[in-house]
Amino acid sequence: MDTTPEARSRELEERIAADPGAFRILTGDRPTGPLHLGHYFGTLANRVRLQRAGVELFVLVADYQVLTDRDVADHLTEYVEGLVADYLAAGIDPSAATVFRHSSVPALNQLMLPFLSLVSIAELSRNPTVKDEIATSRQSAVSGLMFTYPVHQAADILFCKANLVPVGKDQLPHQEITRTVARRFNERYGPVFPVPDALLSAAPLLLGTDGNKMSKSRGNAINLSATEDETARLVRRAVTDANRHITYEPETRPQVSSLVLLAALCQDRDPHTVAAEIGDGGAAALKKVVTDSVNEFLRPIRARRAEVAADRAYLRAVLAEGDERANAVAERTLAEVREAMSS
Repeated sequence: MDTTPEARSRELEERIAADPGAFRILTGDRPTGPLHLGHYFGTLANRVRLQRAGVELFVLVADYQVLTDRDVADHLTEYVEGLVADYLAAGIDPSAATVFRHSSVPALNQLMLPFLSLVSIAELSRNPTVKDEIATSRQSAVSGLMFTYPVHQAADILFCKANLVPVGKDQLPHQEITRTVARRFNERYGPVFPVPDALLSAAPLLLGTDGNKMSKSRGNAINLSATEDETARLVRRAVTDANRHITYEPETRPQVSSLVLLAALCQDRDPHTVAAEIGDGGAAALKKVVTDSVNEFLRPIRARRAEVAADRAYLRAVLAEGDERANAVAERTLAEVREAMSS
């Protein structure tokens, strides 16, 4: 019997197709700047797919977690509203999904205290995701919030009793901490929390225009809010290689292949077919195809984003309604936790 995370995810997809209403998902992002195409194809498109299938969606704007690896949270209001605009433009439906902020749900954050008692310092120290975050941190010293980040994430997931969390493979250790917290709480105090499953994303890896990991901070990403001219400039300076014949070979030609893949994703076609059509056209032809494909794909998303971003009252109303719903859920869960711990 195949017990790998991949096999479990295939099984979960079958169950979602059969009964989407049985699942509640928690997902979200830190408001540290605009979302880009890597986010769209990596997570946003999957969230929209699951919501449209009938899965209940909680989307967290993790404003408190901005402080995990930053000494100050600059431009926070602007970034929070921009993140919500990106969500809505991508297709998140705020009448169905609960879009909310960490800082507006006190009961969620109160769960940190009992949850911290359920994990050891050694377990947190061994978490590879925490190690990586610490290694790349912009802080002069590691904060306590950074160290306890996986437990805060457990509170994010468990406050709404989410039973499914879409993750990449690199996030599985974080998810395992959440599962550990849920199991230990239930064993010590009684059955309160589901033990959430990880739904592995099949999202392909897109490199930035400089050939490195696509990142907000590197300036190598095409933002959902970028103009067509900005997109063209970014693609023109993208790194390729000396081979004029365009092929899709991610292992041996990662930069070229990432550009081919981006065009293919935007066209909803196979990347080998896209590469074959460009053939001996070289980097210039490849970049033209990518630019045209991205701009065509993003045109309706950009139009929707410009519309909602211009209406700050609407963005704030979306957050206010989501915060209210999340607060009601969190307060019920915290009451259950208190009752279980006092009995």
